[in-house]
Amino acid sequence: MIHKYSQNGYNIVLDTPSGAVMTVSNCAYDILDYIQPTLEEKCPDEIIKKLSPKYSVEEVIDAYEELYILYTKDLLFSEDSYWDLATALGPAPVKSLCLNVAHDCNLKCAYCFASQGDFGQEKCLMSLETAKAAIDFLIKNSGTRKNLEVDFFGGEPLLNFELVKGTVEYARKIEKDCSKNFRFTLTTNGVLLTEDIIKYINTEMSNIVLSIDGRKHINDRMRYFANGKGCYDLILPKYKALVTERGDKEYYVRGTYTRFNLDFADDVIHLFNEGFTQISIEPAVTKELYNYSIRESDLPNIFSEYEKLAKLIIDIKNRGEAINFFHFMLDLEEGPCAFKRLRGCSCGNEYLAITPEGDIYPCHQFIGMDEWLMGNVVKKQFDTEIKEKLSSVNVYSKSECSDCWAKFYCSGGCNANNYLCRGDVLLPHKITCEIEKKRIECALMIKAALSKDN
Repeated sequence: MIHKYSQNGYNIVLDTPSGAVMTVSNCAYDILDYIQPTLEEKCPDEIIKKLSPKYSVEEVIDAYEELYILYTKDLLFSEDSYWDLATALGPAPVKSLCLNVAHDCNLKCAYCFASQGDFGQEKCLMSLETAKAAIDFLIKNSGTRKNLEVDFFGGEPLLNFELVKGTVEYARKIEKDCSKNFRFTLTTNGVLLTEDIIKYINTEMSNIVLSIDGRKHINDRMRYFANGKGCYDLILPKYKALVTERGDKEYYVRGTYTRFNLDFADDVIHLFNEGFTQISIEPAVTKELYNYSIRESDLPNIFSEYEKLAKLIIDIKNRGEAINFFHFMLDLEEGPCAFKRLRGCSCGNEYLAITPEGDIYPCHQFIGMDEWLMGNVVKKQFDTEIKEKLSSVNVYSKSECSDCWAKFYCSGGCNANNYLCRGDVLLPHKITCEIEKKRIECALMIKAALSKDN
């Protein structure tokens, strides 16, 4: 299976099974319309005849020979050898937890999937007893894994900051005796950040996610307090201080775009100009129920915006400046392992979410759905039936993904979004699929533009 497209003056060809990516001449690009998955050593006369009005015989033969060399090296029309691996997938030890330490929030963001922080339930904060039980659960169910991850999430986790500190202290106290190493992350809306909290975060958190949507009028239209006042002016200087003091440790600013800012490239560049180099802005994923919901009719504008952003990022990097847009980051040399490519985040299997009451769900977006409740860490209950079901979900079990050229990059999309929008984890959300494919195309084009050897 191959995928070919032209963008920004580059003819790009991706061989899906091998992962080979190459730029080719116009002639070679056109030849690919006529050759079959099995190439003959000599260029067929039929191809020469069909392309002769546009290219010379020598051009066609030379281009065909280059394609044939790629074919003999299994870099073009290569065999898909991942099917057997996918059928062998099963439950794996738990690697990471999302701790919803606060089902409450001090903002009332319009697009919030968590119902402004309480997930449609009563507002509550996690106790230290529950957090310790969650850490114990992770250690017990992590098998021989040494490196474990905990993400402090909400709602707004800084509403329960003392609990965050107590959890980190507990994990650090026992990790060596358990032969484990904890890596902590925290996601915040920034409202409650202080100098002391920033210092703690930059000391203890391996990564920090800072929520902001970009330009002031865009951010404040969707991210506001109960009184309707936007949060931009309050959080921006705090984020700048945090990132400045953080040095070279990981962070990223994370925004959401809606129908109200389909010119989201301007939001990315705005954040870059404000001093942030690690940036993520992604679409609000909802059913088409709200005035801000993205619709299929918006896709052409969205595609153009990603191409615009890709060119802007190339210009920035060519100037020698640093910028990483999360959804354009691809590692073509190594990248994720085969298991990661086949089933993505592995929610409900290697990754789980814990509510303030200790309930276990496949991920934070499943919280509150009784059919996805997997147990409770305080009660020491863990039903592995859902874990076993989700462990077998992969790009081949999703019929709409198995023959898609992008399957090893998107890994079948987000299971929670699939379920929320189409009622089945095996049915990918189509708008998200199309957006992801465009992002991949842009990311590969950036690689081609910045590569010294196309």
